[in-house]
Amino acid sequence: MNFASQVEAAEISDIDLDNVSGGLAAGGSGGLFLETPIGDVLAGLTAVASTEGLAAGAGVHTAAL
Repeated sequence: MNFASQVEAAEISDIDLDNVSGGLAAGGSGGLFLETPIGDVLAGLTAVASTEGLAAGAGVHTAAL
């Protein structure tokens, strides 16, 4: 007697697989650091594009010496 469960294989298209796995996405980020006699300035930028839309963010931080 074979008690192993039976598994049926099914084919899935690339488009369906993208929808299951979260889709396609691309992103990038960058940063900038400036040191001046008065203080430091740090800035960052992030952007992500996917089939669901675009998300972007930016931030700036300063520190006085």
